[in-house]
Amino acid sequence: MNAATIAGAVTGAAGLTGLLSTGAVQLRRPRPFQPSGHAIAEPTAIDPLPDVLRRGLGGLTVSVTPGPHGELFLGPGGPQPGRTLRRLVLTPLFARARSRGGRLAPDQQVPFRLVIEFAGANREAETLLRAYRMLDQQLRDHAALLSRCEGDTLVPSAVAVSVAGIVDVRDLLAGQKIRYAFADGSFDDLGSCAAPPTLVPVISEPWNRRFGWDGREPIPAEERHLLHAMVRHAHRDGRTVRIAGLPEGPRRARRAIWTELGAAGVDVIADHDQRGLVRHLNRHPVSRRVEPATLPTRGVRRTSPRPHPPRPDRRAEPV
Repeated sequence: MNAATIAGAVTGAAGLTGLLSTGAVQLRRPRPFQPSGHAIAEPTAIDPLPDVLRRGLGGLTVSVTPGPHGELFLGPGGPQPGRTLRRLVLTPLFARARSRGGRLAPDQQVPFRLVIEFAGANREAETLLRAYRMLDQQLRDHAALLSRCEGDTLVPSAVAVSVAGIVDVRDLLAGQKIRYAFADGSFDDLGSCAAPPTLVPVISEPWNRRFGWDGREPIPAEERHLLHAMVRHAHRDGRTVRIAGLPEGPRRARRAIWTELGAAGVDVIADHDQRGLVRHLNRHPVSRRVEPATLPTRGVRRTSPRPHPPRPDRRAEPV
């Protein structure tokens, strides 16, 4: 083998190494934060959070059941050691936000929506409320990173928590001067004085509660009109709309439903198909209104002394 052949081989290997390194960097690059995309954790998911964050989805619904000492365990079955909401969701979620200056992603502008859905066979009111009180204490350990309500004022932060499912916590929430969780609502709550947006900021319903279209054929005009009208009503009422429970079927039919939801201005689309939903929303963004709960800005921090005296009006940038 002559010198020219060896040199060519070395150059080719170096080029291949550089190409692989570039590809690795691209794979590690964080995905854009997609506030309209919401993941529904599969009941069998061992660790539901990492894939959601890696794909940049703007929210997650997890099913929980009360266990010993009021602890909440993931999944609808019996409590499994180590599979607690605190260990697998709350601790890593808030640790990530804390390590990144109060954001889960650099381009995050609205809170990450965490929906905690109580499930299971135990419907004893005292057991469920005791479990909620445990959840409330766990959330208060991360108060600085949680969207909260102070009196009649909503203060957005990195994560907004909603409580759904078989537990009714509205009376407990309404009695808290500062609350770090909110009740999930339905379209029946629109215009209700008993369920103001400060208590029920999100309208969430399964698709099949009011609609029969499955995406395989063109949507009936009546259902399209109803969808647009209900979303407009919710927005006028100061609420965000999340639609879940989409019909099972081929991805082509699901894409048709996602498209109609986006065209109607549904703020959050929830689905089990995380990969397909993210790809669709990146190509077909939701027709967004002005989001009322955008995250605050903060002043630019400098690591070295200013060369001139500070000015009275500090420049601010998105966090």
